[in-house]
Amino acid sequence: MGIAKEAGVANGSLFTYFETKTDLFNQLYLELKMEMASGAMNLPVAAEAREQFFHLWKDWMNWAVSNPHKRRALAQLSVSDEITPETRAAGHKAMAPIAELLERARANGPLQKAPMGFVVALMNSVAEATMDFMTQDPANAKKHSKVGFDALWRMLN
Repeated sequence: MGIAKEAGVANGSLFTYFETKTDLFNQLYLELKMEMASGAMNLPVAAEAREQFFHLWKDWMNWAVSNPHKRRALAQLSVSDEITPETRAAGHKAMAPIAELLERARANGPLQKAPMGFVVALMNSVAEATMDFMTQDPANAKKHSKVGFDALWRMLN
């Protein structure tokens, strides 16, 4: 489905707000990143890193399973050449609380000296597999989420 059709406007109307398709894609990328990261803004402050990370994980999994179109769009935009370095930097900034929590989670674990990009790639791989299983087997979605988190936590800590 086209973006204009999904938004309920005529094709040309989108460009009233966005000069180019690249501008539109960059704004959509940021909006989706911010929405996905919103769970990080409500972490239990007094909790240990594991509990905070599990809270974040559950929010992330629930967002992805509840918003499959947004999940797919963000995945495609994340690898798109249309997304500018400035937009990617703004997306990373939105994820800063998550990166800080990830740093604390891996501080004493086997991945403590691994490049952060590698750690994030591993985390995203476990997350994607977990989301897929949650979507394919909704009756056991909570179980899959917990198993995915436990596997990730063992890698980190």
